[in-house]
Amino acid sequence: MVMRQYELVERVRAYDPGADEDALNRAYVFSMKAHGNQMRASGDPYFSHPVEVAGLLSEKKLDTASIITGLLHDTVEDTEVTVSEIQDKFGEEIAQLVDGVTKLSQLELQSDRHKQAENFRKLVLAMSKDIRVLIVKLADRLHNMQTLHFIKKEEKRRRIARETMDIYVPLAERIGIRDWKEALEDMAFRELNPDARASILNRLQFLSEQGGNLIDNIIKELKDLQKSHGIEVEVSGRQKTPYSIWRKMQRQNVGFEQLSDIMAFRVIVDTTEQCYHALGVIHSRYSVVPGRFKDYISLPKPNGYRSLHTGVIGPENQRIEIQIRTKEMHAIAELGVAAHWQYKQTGGSDQPSKEGRQYRWMRDMLDILANASNPDEFLEHTKMEMFSDQVFVFTPKGDLHALPRGATPVDFAYSVHTEIGNHCVAAKVNGRIVPLRTELRNGDQLEISTSSAQTPNPSWESFVVTGKARSCIRRFIRSKQREQYANLGREIIDKTFRQASYDLTEKALKAILDRFQCDTVEDLQVRVGEGQVASREVLYAIYPGAKDKESAKKVPARRAKDLPSHAIPVRGLIAGMAVHYAKCCHPLPGDRIVGIVTTGKGVTIHTIDCRTLEAFADMPERWIDVSWETDQTETASFVGRLHAVISNEPGSLASLTTAIGRDGGNIINLKFTNRGQDFFDLLVDVEVKDVRQLNNIMAALRATPVVNSVERSHG
Repeated sequence: MVMRQYELVERVRAYDPGADEDALNRAYVFSMKAHGNQMRASGDPYFSHPVEVAGLLSEKKLDTASIITGLLHDTVEDTEVTVSEIQDKFGEEIAQLVDGVTKLSQLELQSDRHKQAENFRKLVLAMSKDIRVLIVKLADRLHNMQTLHFIKKEEKRRRIARETMDIYVPLAERIGIRDWKEALEDMAFRELNPDARASILNRLQFLSEQGGNLIDNIIKELKDLQKSHGIEVEVSGRQKTPYSIWRKMQRQNVGFEQLSDIMAFRVIVDTTEQCYHALGVIHSRYSVVPGRFKDYISLPKPNGYRSLHTGVIGPENQRIEIQIRTKEMHAIAELGVAAHWQYKQTGGSDQPSKEGRQYRWMRDMLDILANASNPDEFLEHTKMEMFSDQVFVFTPKGDLHALPRGATPVDFAYSVHTEIGNHCVAAKVNGRIVPLRTELRNGDQLEISTSSAQTPNPSWESFVVTGKARSCIRRFIRSKQREQYANLGREIIDKTFRQASYDLTEKALKAILDRFQCDTVEDLQVRVGEGQVASREVLYAIYPGAKDKESAKKVPARRAKDLPSHAIPVRGLIAGMAVHYAKCCHPLPGDRIVGIVTTGKGVTIHTIDCRTLEAFADMPERWIDVSWETDQTETASFVGRLHAVISNEPGSLASLTTAIGRDGGNIINLKFTNRGQDFFDLLVDVEVKDVRQLNNIMAALRATPVVNSVERSHG
């Protein structure tokens, strides 16, 4: 039965006597006429959906603008109504809210996941302007989930349920609307894993029948206990939801029978001081379950949730969870951001507070959005951000930062500020210097050292856990890779034209961009640097006669000794981006080197005597003559590989490592390849500045009595 017009208006006026009754009535009629004869999958008139959404919003006592938005939220998408028409009839504020909630994606995108990611990106942008957009969207999803069973296609039902679990449940949790979060979670769980849900419900029902008045008895004992210590409390109790029980079973890898704290009790007091007093009373009376105490009053959750949590072996010898909070804390715990909604009766207009805009997690999402290269990457990082448990750490000044469990100093640096993360060089945890990949613990105090010369290290991506850190690092890698490929491509093109004795101009390059499907000259240089386009193709495109000249000559197989004396410098190129140093020969500054173009990877640097080069003898177009850049190698370090044979006797390995360290070498890897009765063969990877330093280390090793032989390894 559709809620009648006067019923909705009376429901809103009951908590907001100053509500704009005329606007509510007009919105009700406007929406009903706009949707006309449209029907839902359930067979009900489509208009029943926006009315139910408005009803859900009124239960949270939201302002008139939100209720009207609920009534109108589907008119732009599903009818002929336009946003400008809504603005004319209901004002700019409501038009912006409706526009924010409207599903904007009308294009056929690559996949359901891509469409989901794109819609979520738009939702985050919209809700960053006004948190009410998210609340209306959640109410919309809640009613759609309540009628999900009317959709005939199982695949579509499961897709909607998975989207609800992945996106809307975490968002509802983040803004603290607990009952909506649990309802969405349960309905999605029912669709995605009906057997598990039914099994847990059956077991809960059995326990209820066996326990009789167990919950009532525990509530009475907790009340009496607090009253005997002079504390007036309200106590309520319930069993945990099927999904929370199932998730705990999965996380702890235990069966239902092994879970003993499936009941949660809430103790409501008047003041914060009484919260701690009541906690002391409970802990003095019952045995505490180790590791189950959490103080969310002194360290609130990001959504503003405050409460004390403890686990005890309580009344009736039952293991239970108890949450202790004030009435104000309870309102925020139940309603989240909706509990902050305030009405300022100024000139007859409602002006809701904007506290929801200040949520740190939303700012973090916007940072991720700015750095992500595509909607799928954004969705990946935000899901990671929303699902993580938390650890609380402090700055040296005592400022609190909440991070996902498993976070590192690099994650912390990015949470403080993007630039601090980008230029992070070292970290102190509790006054002690630690590796940047160190996992942080609750209560750690962090101090980050920065340097303007430092840039994000691509290896950081392997250990950071926050979406913001990962997206910033990826953004740097993308921009740096492009810069590196462009520089390399420019050098390669210039070299090719000089060798062929042809002039190269910017105008000539712009004239051939369409042929290579590039928008700018830099795009073309990037494609050459990546190995996607051969520099000779660029030459032939500008000077077609060059191809005829070269085809008249017989092109011999390429050898390293045939390379011209003038070479492209390896200038400021970061290994792993545009340039890769070959693992087969480990080239070092001072070696004669050659580059091999690898499609999509740029250039791989080899020593001229590397046996791998034989495989490219018949591909002269892939050879590039390169040289070391003096300025770059003064501070950079490279890896040289040694093959050593040492005596099998005590202390021989210590003698080898001491000799290497004495000459400034840093061992980064050591591997035994053969163990004999008298000698061991091993490979040693040593970090050095150039080939001269490696030669000095080899000379020192040859003078060491326990070292039988040492050679540079080329394989």
